[in-house]
Amino acid sequence: MTSREGHPVELVDDSGTPLGTASVADAHHPPGRLHRAFSVLLTDATGQVLLQRRAAVKTRFPLRWANSCCGHPRPGESPVTAANRRLTEELGIGPVELTEVGVYVYRAEDPETGRVEFEYDHVLRGALPADVVPDPEPTEVAELRWADPGEVSAGLVAEPQTYAPWLGGVIDRFLHPTDLPGRPTGPEGTACGTPPAIDGAEPSGGR
Repeated sequence: MTSREGHPVELVDDSGTPLGTASVADAHHPPGRLHRAFSVLLTDATGQVLLQRRAAVKTRFPLRWANSCCGHPRPGESPVTAANRRLTEELGIGPVELTEVGVYVYRAEDPETGRVEFEYDHVLRGALPADVVPDPEPTEVAELRWADPGEVSAGLVAEPQTYAPWLGGVIDRFLHPTDLPGRPTGPEGTACGTPPAIDGAEPSGGR
């Protein structure tokens, strides 16, 4: 797979208004630049969600469990279009009908690589058809598993270092859909001025 570090992302303000562009690498260089992103959670017929463990070669939060798929829309590209492109690239599936269930703004620092996630994250959900079997790209995904959302929420509290720091906010938007943007989160992935259970779910340092 070709590195996406040079690809452009859309810089935004905290209301999601476009401000310009930057490369993936520049946007994630400390202290981070707020940019548009998306996170997808796929469900099965029983309501379980598909999690992926990020590949070891990832430059940000490798080998952590995260949502089904995530990434960055190209400048001017809709989150749903971008998400279906990345579902094909990461999981070998798509297109999938996706619905936006909220927006989540967070900032998280990777203690291992020094990279920073500072993202205006559109949370999307969709049902994976029973006859579709994911075929993950090994440079993107180390492994997959299905999990109960409540079990994931408990795991985020019990073993936060196992999970990507943005997953708590994604699960929260999934369980409590809203049209309102999420509150910005602090440097360790928790919501600014709010308890860790909201908009971050882990008291530690996303894509």
